[in-house]
Amino acid sequence: MNAISLDATDCRILTVLQQEGRISNLDLAERISLSPSACLRRLRLLEEQGVIEHYRACLNREVLGFELEAFVQVSMRNDQANWHERFAEAVRDWPEVVGAFVVTGETHYLLRVLAHNLKHYSDFVLQRLYKAPGVMDIRSNIVLQTLKEDSGVPVSLVKKSGGHGASHGER
Repeated sequence: MNAISLDATDCRILTVLQQEGRISNLDLAERISLSPSACLRRLRLLEEQGVIEHYRACLNREVLGFELEAFVQVSMRNDQANWHERFAEAVRDWPEVVGAFVVTGETHYLLRVLAHNLKHYSDFVLQRLYKAPGVMDIRSNIVLQTLKEDSGVPVSLVKKSGGHGASHGER
């Protein structure tokens, strides 16, 4: 899939929305120096083009009682039929797994896991992860401190078009 071409105004819209997803169109238009109608047209086009997939709230995991975060490397036995499909299906059913990635390197998967505490995490590993079909080895890295966490896209690095991106001649 080819990256979409955006102009500087599109990038400003996306930057603001990633920081303040509930901003009103009127406030967004004012912030990026567009008329409200032009801003709304651009926003709708960015949604239609799939640049904006959906909107959601960022929750504070600690306030909700999730005190432990871990990154877990999982190595699989690949001598079993459908080992990848079976593991992927199991991962989708585990609410503790909030991120799952197929990776290169010494392991097959990298999981981001949230748990209430060490006992909850231990129960998850022993009762579910180790019992998943084909799991051979698990290596856990418990997060001690988060230095940076941003689930957004670095809009400042997006290749910008020379002209107008989402729509033309707006103010």
